[in-house]
Amino acid sequence: MGYNHLILEMKDYVGTLTINHPPANAVSLATVEEIDKALDEVEANKDVRALIITGAGEKGFCAGFDVTDVANKDTCVPLGHRLWTRINRFPKPVIAAINGFALGGGCELALASHFRIMVDNPKAVIGLTELNLGIIPGWGGCVRMANILGRSKALDMILFSKKITAPEALAIGLIDKVSAPGEIMKDAMELAERIATRPPIAVRCVLNAMSASECISMDEGLRLELEGVKTVGRTADAIEGFTAFFEKRAPNFKGE
Repeated sequence: MGYNHLILEMKDYVGTLTINHPPANAVSLATVEEIDKALDEVEANKDVRALIITGAGEKGFCAGFDVTDVANKDTCVPLGHRLWTRINRFPKPVIAAINGFALGGGCELALASHFRIMVDNPKAVIGLTELNLGIIPGWGGCVRMANILGRSKALDMILFSKKITAPEALAIGLIDKVSAPGEIMKDAMELAERIATRPPIAVRCVLNAMSASECISMDEGLRLELEGVKTVGRTADAIEGFTAFFEKRAPNFKGE
């Protein structure tokens, strides 16, 4: 499928979705609709076991909502809210490779991802800056930042529209790793390739249980965890895992 605002590549168990909407990789209605279709492709492809999301160029990961598309705001905002939640609950691990600034909805996209790697560059900052405009984060940022940082740190970030660098974000737990300039895609790919060696069905079951616990209730998360135990117990990957353990070799998981 062709895209106008994205580049989607799928190779060797890893998908890479690049937002390609210069100059700031802002998200218009057309971009959101394309991301939704790209996620359909990634989810349907059984060979893809992890997804990297990044921005084109070195300036910006994503600047959030494209204000030049304000005519479509009433359609784009609820769709973006649903889509970022889809990423948060995606059945395959999603890695945000934050190659530049991630502000507003771009920060929310990073927060929705399962892992966050950010480049160490003074111009690369991350934050929810909506209150500077008299509005609030609308794509899950209030809730997800609080889940990641805790209430008081999240309030400090959001109420004062703070923008912080990668080392500062790492220090408070907002990101998982800082990458040297020019190394972010290498680091993201290394993580994705490590994830790709893990048993895909088991990974999906872990994500399902965690998502349910965060988004629905602890009881639902525990229910899905027990359901996942039953599911993986019937897989060829479970047999391979135990066989490899006793044979003292690395397992070769096939997602079966």
